[in-house]
Amino acid sequence: MTDTPTTENVNQELLQRLQKLRSLRIEHRDLDDVITRLQLDYSVDELQLKRLKRRKLMLKDQIARLESELIPDLNA
Repeated sequence: MTDTPTTENVNQELLQRLQKLRSLRIEHRDLDDVITRLQLDYSVDELQLKRLKRRKLMLKDQIARLESELIPDLNA
């Protein structure tokens, strides 16, 4: 008995990754909106703004990594 992934398991994993990617993109977009609005406020807490920007950058990195994993290896 082998542990080869079935088509259903592969499809389920792909669907989960796509849902995660969608979720990350939505959060990234929402953070971008919040940051833009906060930058218009002169009384904004700069530390809070830096934390939001750092979170947005982390999301961007996660999105890029996940997209890279979803692209099939052309050399395979």
